[in-house]
This record gives sequence, C-alpha cells and structure tokens, in this order.
Amino acid sequence: MLSATTTVLKSIPKSVGAFGALASRLKHTLPDLPYDYNALEPYISADIMQLHHSKHHAAYVNNLNIAEEKLAEATETKNINQVIQLQPALKFNGGGHINHSIFWEVLSPNGGGEPSGDLLEVINRDFGSFEAMKTELSSASTAVQGSGWGWLGFNPVSKRLRIAACANQDPLQPTTGLVPLFGIDVWEHAYYLQYKNVRPDYVNAIWNVVNWDCVSQKLHDAMMDC
Repeated sequence: MLSATTTVLKSIPKSVGAFGALASRLKHTLPDLPYDYNALEPYISADIMQLHHSKHHAAYVNNLNIAEEKLAEATETKNINQVIQLQPALKFNGGGHINHSIFWEVLSPNGGGEPSGDLLEVINRDFGSFEAMKTELSSASTAVQGSGWGWLGFNPVSKRLRIAACANQDPLQPTTGLVPLFGIDVWEHAYYLQYKNVRPDYVNAIWNVVNWDCVSQKLHDAMMDC
C-alpha cells in the first residue's frame, strides 16, 4: 500500500491548494450495501448489519483517510520516520476497508445453497467436494485466535484455490498473494449481538447467505488476470 500511495503523492503539486483539492478527490468513501440491513435475517440480524456497516466499516474508512493525509504530509516533508510509523494504521484501516468492501458483496439475501458451473468444478478439483471446502473454511475461520478472517482465495501462480486465515484486518492479497473470493469475518462485532460467544454457530449460519454468483465472478476475473 505504501508504494502505490507514495507514487500518487509524488505527483501532487507543491501548492497547498492543489494538494488539498487532489487529496479531497482521493478520499475513500463508505460503500452502500447492496441490500437493506435486515435483508440477511434470520442469519445475520439487522442490528448487527447496521452497526457493522455504519459504525465499524465507517471507522476504518475515516481512519484510513486520516492516515493517508498524514502520509501525504510526511512524504512532502520527507519525514521518513513518520512514514514508517504510519504503516500499521495504513495496514489495519486499509485492510479493514478492503475486507469489508468484499464482505458485503459476497453476501446476499438470495444466496446460500451450493455454487455451480466453473466455480463448483474448480472447488471439486482442489478440495474433492464442496462439502470438504466448506468444512475446511469453516474450521479455519472458527479457529482464528482473537479477531480475523477466514478466506477462500485463488492462487494466481498455481491457479488453484486455497483456504487461508488472516489476523485482525490483514488483507488477503497483499499479505498472502491470494486473490480473495469469499471471506468470513470472525471479529466479535460481526456476530456477538446475535450469537454471543458461539462463533461456530455464526460461521455455520453464514453459508445460508453466500452470494455464489459474486464469488463465481471474482474467480473468473482472477483467472482472466493470470
């Protein structure tokens, strides 16, 4: 993230006015949900969705914008110490924004069931069966210590699917090289209001709202980019 951001910032004019105008255009924004807050009930409650989206995700977006503004200032003044100090905030909040933006897309009130077509064929090839993949991803997600994510990802080198777990808000692709296809958020704010401390029940329930059409499209895009 640093290299991409720094590349952009190097092209920013020295004029404070011009810098402010460009920085404003580059600000991240909270994406709208593609469904209502209550659309995923009874599997994920409206209260959880509203807090998760409008409070937690919004906080990541806001804090990412703040961190990037500080990075711009540090880059302009060549303050390498501050640039380095900002890396944890950029990774955490940037990862939170990336992860949640994917999360909302891969859920749907019309989801659930099993995938079909090319996605199912690739799952069967790499895991033996859909149920085997589901069990492996559920186990990896449930086993995350503390907060984090479980992911179904695509390895662009081997061109195979893999299961991975990431701590906190570490984004899958920058930290593992895997292209994210479907993720399960196992931070407590994603389920505690409804499922209390029984994470496995939440993980099992989320399979009822997986947007397989979206996951299939993400796999198609990832394979086309190879």
